Amino acid sequence: MAYTNISNEQFSRNSKYRRLTMELKEKVINEIKKIYDPEIPVNIYELGLIYDINVNQKNVSVKMTLTTPNCPVAESLPKEVKDSIMQIDEVDKVDLDLVWDPPWDKSMMSEAAKLELNL
Repeated sequence: MAYTNISNEQFSRNSKYRRLTMELKEKVINEIKKIYDPEIPVNIYELGLIYDINVNQKNVSVKMTLTTPNCPVAESLPKEVKDSIMQIDEVDKVDLDLVWDPPWDKSMMSEAAKLELNL
């Protein structure tokens, strides 16, 4: 097994990059938590509508779904998510992918959301 020697400076740069990436991801999550499904009194993050968030420097990609394909906010909610993330100073670009697989169900909700909805 070959090991790669990296200098302390490289390690420090990598650690700083990971820290900044995690900090930006937390900002993105906090921004998404401000958005609520209009029919359910729970934010869309806790509702389990956000499947994945990736941060690469100043670019953010989000994979999300809706409670149903016929959701009345099918056009407006993804735009609201994208626009909200773009309000973060450190973000230059947001790619949002609306997916239907796997289909959303109540098991994707956080414990906090289930408590809020008495489930």
